[in-house]
Amino acid sequence: MKKGIILYKSKYGAAQKYALWLKEMTGFDCAKTGKEAEKMVDSYEILVLCGGIYASGIAGISFLRKNKDRLQGKKMAVFCVGASPYDERTLEEIKEHNLKNDLKDIPVFYGRGAWDERKMSLVDRTLCRMLQKSVAKKDPADYEPWMEALMCAAGQCCDWTDQRYLEPLMEYLKMRSP
Repeated sequence: MKKGIILYKSKYGAAQKYALWLKEMTGFDCAKTGKEAEKMVDSYEILVLCGGIYASGIAGISFLRKNKDRLQGKKMAVFCVGASPYDERTLEEIKEHNLKNDLKDIPVFYGRGAWDERKMSLVDRTLCRMLQKSVAKKDPADYEPWMEALMCAAGQCCDWTDQRYLEPLMEYLKMRSP
């Protein structure tokens, strides 16, 4: 059986960037989620899912749900990527929203991604602008970390990706066995 695989689902490239960095750091295989990945997972001991966060949902989680019976006994982790700075409370909410029932014990790690409205789909760009308008009505002193990040990123092209975000995940992969 092969050691590990990193599966990723990336809309704008940041989750893919982390997946490729993780591939370099671990020597694991790497593939996009989908039909081909479904055929591959049986032959690995470790599975890491890298996915972007969109409207509180982690891209690729449906792959874990769909294949949860086949993934029993494997060491798993989720590395999610978002535009906001790390916030423990928000990450816990994202975990509760995405990893329920049989998936709730999978550890979740976080890396900050990127923001480039020029690359966003019309729908995503429109939703972000609507959210920015809504947040702009609030007192900046009451902003949560994600709100502040959203307002600061508006109209900017930002890349916050950093390999150091992978360090806690690397520590988990080294210290725990399936």
